[in-house]
Amino acid sequence: MPNLDWSQSPAVESVPGKVSGAWVLRGTRMPVQTVFVNLKAGMSAQEVTDIFDGLQLEQVEAVIQFVVQSLDKEPSYI
Repeated sequence: MPNLDWSQSPAVESVPGKVSGAWVLRGTRMPVQTVFVNLKAGMSAQEVTDIFDGLQLEQVEAVIQFVVQSLDKEPSYI
């Protein structure tokens, strides 16, 4: 499975020195990976925002939507 190009998502950012340069939800210190770990564990997007202070439902939905849109694209083979 190809890696997603998170640089194409306006909902996230990677800043050197901020959470070790991990992809985080823009304007937060919340790693994108943490969102998906919690979703995989069975939490809803609303539950994720409820337990992480300052996180907005729209931010979580935006990263989910980015993944969905990325999966809708035709694969490019080398």
